[in-house]
Amino acid sequence: MLSVNTNTGALVALQYLNQTEGDLQATQTAINTGLKVSSAKDDGSTYAIAQNMRSSVAGYSSVTDSLNRGMSAVDVALSAGQSISDLLIEMKQKALAASDSSLDTASRQALNEDFKALRDQITTIINNAVFNNFNLVNGSTSQITALASSDGTRRVTVKGENMKLSGSIVTIKTTSTISTQAKASSMISAVAASLQNVNSALARLSSGEKKFSIQTDFVMKLSDTLTAGIGNLVDANMAEESAKLQSLQVKQQLGAQALSIANSAPQVILSLFK
Repeated sequence: MLSVNTNTGALVALQYLNQTEGDLQATQTAINTGLKVSSAKDDGSTYAIAQNMRSSVAGYSSVTDSLNRGMSAVDVALSAGQSISDLLIEMKQKALAASDSSLDTASRQALNEDFKALRDQITTIINNAVFNNFNLVNGSTSQITALASSDGTRRVTVKGENMKLSGSIVTIKTTSTISTQAKASSMISAVAASLQNVNSALARLSSGEKKFSIQTDFVMKLSDTLTAGIGNLVDANMAEESAKLQSLQVKQQLGAQALSIANSAPQVILSLFK
């Protein structure tokens, strides 16, 4: 039926052209953003899932920072403990040399001065073994805790060690000397015991540092897996979108041409009145 009031062909052509325009806009958005789901209106459920996963990834970034800070604090403590262990070895050597009964007074006094310098150096090292206001070798910090999960419910803990002089690990007194042959002889076993205690403390700190390291590696892998999962959900296939774009551009041109043809159909009516 020919009518000047209603052009059914034009209406149909316009519907398809509008649909093509919508698809073309969606494809262009995907190409511009690299995402097939860039907002909730694209796919509400997928967008919600992706947002929850993004939240976890952001949380794991904070977890990694926390673990790295904890690991650095333990590394500083380990470095201090290793230096103390080295000093104790030297102190044992000095005590052993000073225990020689044939040693003259001047030589023993020189060894004693070296011993006291090494002894005091332990205190200097301990006082400077600080990272992020944490000192794990002077007894001021019972433990250091780092985040282990993105929701903050799980944590990794490493206990501190007290390596100060006159303590339970380093039993040498702050006033200990090897000024006499008798003091030097007794100091040998005292230094040896302290050395063994320090090495045991180092082993405990090393185990704690390994906990941080293992958890850091796991968190990084988990974060990478989640990031890949987000990509699988929302990333656009650029090759597919490129092919779709060309197809829709052709379809758009054909739709415009079809609409033009449909709009010219009422012109036939004029020929009926000639």
